[in-house]
Amino acid sequence: MSELPDLRVLRSFVVIAEERSITRAAARLHISQQSLSTQMRILEARVGAALLERSSRGVTLTAVGEVLLREAVPLLGSARRAMDTVVRSARGDNLELRVGFLSSLANEVMPPVVNVFAQRHPAVELNTEDLPIAELVAGVRGGTLDAAITRPPLVEDLNSDLLGSEGVVIALPDGHRLANNQTLRLADLANERWVMTPRTSWPPWHRQYDADFAAAGYRPHIDRRGTTPQGLLALVAAGVGITRLAASAQTLRTGGVRFVPLEGERAAIVLLTRPGPASPALGPFRAAVLDALTQSLAGFALA
Repeated sequence: MSELPDLRVLRSFVVIAEERSITRAAARLHISQQSLSTQMRILEARVGAALLERSSRGVTLTAVGEVLLREAVPLLGSARRAMDTVVRSARGDNLELRVGFLSSLANEVMPPVVNVFAQRHPAVELNTEDLPIAELVAGVRGGTLDAAITRPPLVEDLNSDLLGSEGVVIALPDGHRLANNQTLRLADLANERWVMTPRTSWPPWHRQYDADFAAAGYRPHIDRRGTTPQGLLALVAAGVGITRLAASAQTLRTGGVRFVPLEGERAAIVLLTRPGPASPALGPFRAAVLDALTQSLAGFALA
Protein backbone atom coordinates (compact mmCIF):
# COMPACT_ATOMS: atom_id res chain seq x y z
CA MET A 1 0.00 0.00 0.00
CA SER A 2 1.34 3.43 -0.96
CA GLU A 3 2.13 5.94 1.75
CA LEU A 4 -0.66 8.49 2.17
CA PRO A 5 0.25 11.98 0.91
CA ASP A 6 0.23 15.02 3.13
CA LEU A 7 -3.08 16.90 2.92
CA ARG A 8 -1.08 20.06 2.25
CA VAL A 9 0.41 18.45 -0.84
CA LEU A 10 -3.02 17.25 -2.00
CA ARG A 11 -4.33 20.79 -1.66
CA SER A 12 -1.40 22.05 -3.74
CA PHE A 13 -2.27 19.52 -6.43
CA VAL A 14 -5.94 20.61 -6.45
CA VAL A 15 -4.94 24.28 -6.73
CA ILE A 16 -2.71 23.47 -9.71
CA ALA A 17 -5.60 21.59 -11.32
CA GLU A 18 -7.86 24.60 -10.79
CA GLU A 19 -5.34 27.20 -11.98
CA ARG A 20 -3.86 25.06 -14.80
CA SER A 21 -0.60 26.87 -14.10
CA ILE A 22 2.32 26.27 -11.72
CA THR A 23 3.01 29.99 -11.62
CA ARG A 24 -0.53 31.03 -10.66
CA ALA A 25 -0.89 28.10 -8.24
CA ALA A 26 2.35 29.03 -6.46
CA ALA A 27 1.19 32.64 -6.10
CA ARG A 28 -2.17 31.51 -4.71
CA LEU A 29 -0.49 29.15 -2.24
CA HIS A 30 2.13 31.76 -1.26
CA ILE A 31 5.05 29.40 -1.96
CA SER A 32 7.81 29.40 -4.57
CA GLN A 33 7.36 27.65 -7.92
CA GLN A 34 10.36 25.47 -7.10
CA SER A 35 8.80 24.27 -3.82
CA LEU A 36 5.51 23.56 -5.57
CA SER A 37 7.23 21.59 -8.33
CA THR A 38 9.12 19.60 -5.70
CA GLN A 39 5.84 18.74 -3.94
CA MET A 40 4.38 17.46 -7.21
CA ARG A 41 7.46 15.31 -7.99
CA ILE A 42 7.19 13.71 -4.52
CA LEU A 43 3.44 13.13 -5.01
CA GLU A 44 3.97 11.55 -8.41
CA ALA A 45 6.65 9.29 -6.94
CA ARG A 46 4.21 8.11 -4.23
CA VAL A 47 1.45 7.53 -6.76
CA GLY A 48 3.81 5.82 -9.18
CA ALA A 49 2.56 7.69 -12.22
CA ALA A 50 2.64 11.12 -13.83
CA LEU A 51 -0.14 13.43 -12.70
CA LEU A 52 0.61 16.58 -14.70
CA GLU A 53 1.52 17.34 -18.28
CA ARG A 54 3.36 20.62 -18.78
CA SER A 55 3.35 22.57 -22.04
CA SER A 56 3.74 26.13 -23.26
CA ARG A 57 -0.02 26.54 -22.84
CA GLY A 58 0.09 25.59 -19.16
CA VAL A 59 -0.56 22.44 -17.13
CA THR A 60 -3.09 19.70 -17.83
CA LEU A 61 -3.91 16.57 -15.87
CA THR A 62 -3.09 13.08 -17.00
CA ALA A 63 -5.73 10.35 -16.78
CA VAL A 64 -4.29 9.35 -13.39
CA GLY A 65 -4.29 13.01 -12.38
CA GLU A 66 -8.01 13.24 -13.19
CA VAL A 67 -8.67 10.24 -10.95
CA LEU A 68 -6.68 11.79 -8.11
CA LEU A 69 -8.56 15.08 -8.50
CA ARG A 70 -11.92 13.32 -8.18
CA GLU A 71 -10.75 11.65 -4.99
CA ALA A 72 -8.82 14.58 -3.51
CA VAL A 73 -11.55 17.23 -3.65
CA PRO A 74 -14.07 15.40 -1.39
CA LEU A 75 -11.22 14.20 0.86
CA LEU A 76 -10.05 17.75 1.47
CA GLY A 77 -13.64 18.85 2.03
CA SER A 78 -14.11 16.13 4.65
CA ALA A 79 -10.86 17.09 6.36
CA ARG A 80 -11.93 20.74 6.44
CA ARG A 81 -15.34 19.86 7.88
CA ALA A 82 -13.74 17.57 10.47
CA MET A 83 -11.41 20.34 11.61
CA ASP A 84 -14.26 22.85 11.74
CA THR A 85 -16.25 20.41 13.87
CA VAL A 86 -13.36 19.96 16.29
CA VAL A 87 -12.84 23.72 16.60
CA ARG A 88 -16.56 24.33 17.17
CA SER A 89 -16.63 21.54 19.72
CA ALA A 90 -13.74 23.16 21.58
CA ARG A 91 -15.84 26.33 21.74
CA GLY A 92 -18.86 24.40 22.96
CA ASP A 93 -20.75 24.62 19.67
CA ASN A 94 -22.54 21.90 17.71
CA LEU A 95 -22.80 19.63 20.74
CA GLU A 96 -25.51 17.94 22.71
CA LEU A 97 -25.66 18.71 26.43
CA ARG A 98 -27.95 16.72 28.72
CA VAL A 99 -28.75 18.53 31.96
CA GLY A 100 -31.08 17.58 34.77
CA PHE A 101 -32.71 20.10 37.08
CA LEU A 102 -33.85 19.32 40.59
CA SER A 103 -37.65 19.40 40.49
CA SER A 104 -37.84 22.06 43.20
CA LEU A 105 -35.48 24.31 41.22
CA ALA A 106 -37.00 23.79 37.78
CA ASN A 107 -39.83 26.31 38.14
CA GLU A 108 -37.58 29.32 38.76
CA VAL A 109 -34.19 28.25 37.43
CA MET A 110 -34.74 26.15 34.32
CA PRO A 111 -36.51 28.75 32.07
CA PRO A 112 -33.93 31.55 32.40
CA VAL A 113 -30.99 29.13 32.17
CA VAL A 114 -32.33 27.55 28.98
CA ASN A 115 -33.11 30.98 27.54
CA VAL A 116 -29.69 32.51 28.26
CA PHE A 117 -27.79 29.45 27.04
CA ALA A 118 -29.83 29.14 23.84
CA GLN A 119 -29.19 32.79 22.97
CA ARG A 120 -25.44 32.46 23.51
CA HIS A 121 -24.92 28.98 22.03
CA PRO A 122 -27.69 28.25 19.54
CA ALA A 123 -25.72 25.42 17.93
CA VAL A 124 -25.69 23.37 21.15
CA GLU A 125 -28.63 21.02 21.54
CA LEU A 126 -29.58 21.41 25.21
CA ASN A 127 -31.81 18.62 26.51
CA THR A 128 -33.28 19.17 29.97
CA GLU A 129 -35.27 17.17 32.49
CA ASP A 130 -36.66 18.05 35.92
CA LEU A 131 -36.10 15.10 38.25
CA PRO A 132 -36.02 14.11 41.92
CA ILE A 133 -32.61 14.21 43.56
CA ALA A 134 -32.03 10.43 43.55
CA GLU A 135 -32.67 10.25 39.79
CA LEU A 136 -30.40 13.24 39.16
CA VAL A 137 -27.51 11.62 41.01
CA ALA A 138 -28.07 8.29 39.24
CA GLY A 139 -28.18 10.07 35.85
CA VAL A 140 -24.91 11.91 36.40
CA ARG A 141 -23.20 8.81 37.79
CA GLY A 142 -24.43 6.62 34.94
CA GLY A 143 -23.65 9.10 32.17
CA THR A 144 -27.22 9.64 30.96
CA LEU A 145 -26.82 13.24 32.18
CA ASP A 146 -23.78 15.44 31.57
CA ALA A 147 -24.61 17.58 34.59
CA ALA A 148 -27.34 18.51 37.03
CA ILE A 149 -28.45 21.75 38.69
CA THR A 150 -29.37 20.73 42.21
CA ARG A 151 -28.88 21.19 45.91
CA PRO A 152 -25.70 19.67 47.34
CA PRO A 153 -26.20 15.91 47.15
CA LEU A 154 -23.69 15.26 49.98
CA VAL A 155 -21.90 12.47 48.10
CA GLU A 156 -18.15 12.14 47.57
CA ASP A 157 -17.89 10.45 44.16
CA LEU A 158 -19.28 13.40 42.16
CA ASN A 159 -18.13 17.00 41.73
CA SER A 160 -20.33 19.67 43.30
CA ASP A 161 -19.44 23.10 41.91
CA LEU A 162 -21.07 25.80 44.04
CA LEU A 163 -22.99 28.25 41.85
CA GLY A 164 -24.61 30.30 44.61
CA SER A 165 -27.15 30.08 47.38
CA GLU A 166 -30.51 31.51 48.32
CA GLY A 167 -32.39 32.19 51.51
CA VAL A 168 -34.51 29.62 53.35
CA VAL A 169 -38.06 30.17 54.58
CA ILE A 170 -40.49 28.52 56.95
CA ALA A 171 -43.88 27.92 55.32
CA LEU A 172 -46.74 28.42 57.80
CA PRO A 173 -50.51 28.18 57.36
CA ASP A 174 -52.38 31.47 57.09
CA GLY A 175 -53.35 32.62 60.57
CA HIS A 176 -50.51 30.79 62.30
CA ARG A 177 -49.38 32.55 65.50
CA LEU A 178 -45.86 33.04 64.04
CA ALA A 179 -46.94 34.10 60.55
CA ASN A 180 -46.27 37.79 61.18
CA ASN A 181 -42.74 37.35 62.53
CA GLN A 182 -39.99 39.09 60.58
CA THR A 183 -37.69 36.07 60.96
CA LEU A 184 -37.67 32.70 62.70
CA ARG A 185 -35.07 30.29 64.05
CA LEU A 186 -35.37 26.53 64.11
CA ALA A 187 -35.31 26.73 67.92
CA ASP A 188 -38.57 28.77 67.78
CA LEU A 189 -40.38 25.83 66.17
CA ALA A 190 -39.79 22.99 68.63
CA ASN A 191 -43.48 22.55 69.44
CA GLU A 192 -44.73 22.63 65.85
CA ARG A 193 -45.99 19.80 63.67
CA TRP A 194 -43.91 19.38 60.52
CA VAL A 195 -44.50 18.06 57.02
CA MET A 196 -41.39 16.79 55.20
CA THR A 197 -40.30 14.61 52.30
CA PRO A 198 -39.83 10.86 52.93
CA ARG A 199 -36.45 9.91 54.37
CA THR A 200 -36.01 7.52 51.46
CA SER A 201 -36.20 10.39 48.95
CA TRP A 202 -32.56 11.26 49.66
CA PRO A 203 -31.10 9.96 52.95
CA PRO A 204 -28.04 12.32 52.94
CA TRP A 205 -30.36 15.34 53.09
CA HIS A 206 -32.34 13.87 55.95
CA ARG A 207 -29.20 13.12 57.92
CA GLN A 208 -28.32 16.79 57.55
CA TYR A 209 -31.85 17.77 58.64
CA ASP A 210 -31.45 15.57 61.72
CA ALA A 211 -28.22 17.37 62.58
CA ASP A 212 -29.84 20.78 62.11
CA PHE A 213 -32.76 19.94 64.39
CA ALA A 214 -30.43 18.38 66.97
CA ALA A 215 -28.42 21.61 67.01
CA ALA A 216 -31.68 23.48 67.65
CA GLY A 217 -32.33 21.21 70.65
CA TYR A 218 -35.15 18.92 69.55
CA ARG A 219 -36.46 16.21 67.22
CA PRO A 220 -39.33 17.47 65.05
CA HIS A 221 -42.80 15.95 65.25
CA ILE A 222 -43.39 14.97 61.62
CA ASP A 223 -47.11 14.67 60.99
CA ARG A 224 -47.12 13.89 57.27
CA ARG A 225 -44.77 13.26 54.36
CA GLY A 226 -45.02 14.97 50.95
CA THR A 227 -43.01 13.98 47.90
CA THR A 228 -42.71 17.41 46.23
CA PRO A 229 -42.45 21.05 47.35
CA GLN A 230 -45.90 21.63 45.84
CA GLY A 231 -47.28 18.74 47.88
CA LEU A 232 -45.66 20.00 51.06
CA LEU A 233 -47.11 23.47 50.54
CA ALA A 234 -50.56 22.00 49.96
CA LEU A 235 -50.30 20.23 53.31
CA VAL A 236 -49.19 23.47 54.96
CA ALA A 237 -52.13 25.35 53.42
CA ALA A 238 -54.44 22.62 54.77
CA GLY A 239 -53.13 23.27 58.27
CA VAL A 240 -51.44 19.89 58.65
CA GLY A 241 -48.08 21.32 59.64
CA ILE A 242 -45.19 23.61 58.73
CA THR A 243 -42.17 23.00 56.51
CA ARG A 244 -38.78 24.46 55.57
CA LEU A 245 -38.01 25.26 51.92
CA ALA A 246 -35.68 27.35 49.79
CA ALA A 247 -36.96 30.90 49.34
CA SER A 248 -37.69 30.44 45.62
CA ALA A 249 -40.39 27.90 46.56
CA GLN A 250 -42.58 30.90 47.40
CA THR A 251 -43.50 31.07 43.72
CA LEU A 252 -45.12 27.61 43.87
CA ARG A 253 -48.12 28.68 45.93
CA THR A 254 -49.85 32.02 46.43
CA GLY A 255 -52.74 31.18 48.76
CA GLY A 256 -53.14 29.68 52.20
CA VAL A 257 -49.47 29.93 53.15
CA ARG A 258 -47.25 32.54 54.76
CA PHE A 259 -43.49 32.51 54.31
CA VAL A 260 -41.10 33.74 57.03
CA PRO A 261 -37.30 33.87 56.49
CA LEU A 262 -35.32 31.35 58.54
CA GLU A 263 -32.53 33.21 60.27
CA GLY A 264 -28.99 32.24 59.31
CA GLU A 265 -29.99 29.52 56.84
CA ARG A 266 -28.93 29.24 53.19
CA ALA A 267 -29.83 26.75 50.45
CA ALA A 268 -26.87 26.09 48.14
CA ILE A 269 -27.22 25.54 44.39
CA VAL A 270 -24.57 23.38 42.72
CA LEU A 271 -23.57 22.07 39.30
CA LEU A 272 -23.19 18.32 39.73
CA THR A 273 -20.80 16.53 37.32
CA ARG A 274 -18.74 13.35 37.04
CA PRO A 275 -14.97 13.45 37.61
CA GLY A 276 -12.84 13.14 34.51
CA PRO A 277 -13.24 14.48 30.95
CA ALA A 278 -16.31 16.64 30.44
CA SER A 279 -18.23 18.02 27.48
CA PRO A 280 -16.64 21.21 26.08
CA ALA A 281 -20.08 22.80 26.38
CA LEU A 282 -20.09 22.54 30.18
CA GLY A 283 -17.89 25.61 30.69
CA PRO A 284 -20.14 27.89 28.61
CA PHE A 285 -23.19 26.31 30.25
CA ARG A 286 -21.88 27.08 33.74
CA ALA A 287 -21.31 30.72 32.75
CA ALA A 288 -24.88 30.93 31.44
CA VAL A 289 -26.23 29.40 34.65
CA LEU A 290 -24.41 31.95 36.81
CA ASP A 291 -25.87 34.86 34.83
CA ALA A 292 -29.34 33.32 34.75
CA LEU A 293 -29.33 32.66 38.51
CA THR A 294 -28.42 36.27 39.18
CA GLN A 295 -31.50 37.33 37.21
CA SER A 296 -34.03 34.70 38.24
CA LEU A 297 -33.29 34.52 41.98
CA ALA A 298 -32.53 38.18 42.57
CA GLY A 299 -35.58 38.48 44.81
CA PHE A 300 -34.67 35.49 46.96
CA ALA A 301 -31.41 36.76 48.44
CA LEU A 302 -29.11 34.92 46.05
CA ALA A 303 -25.44 35.08 47.01
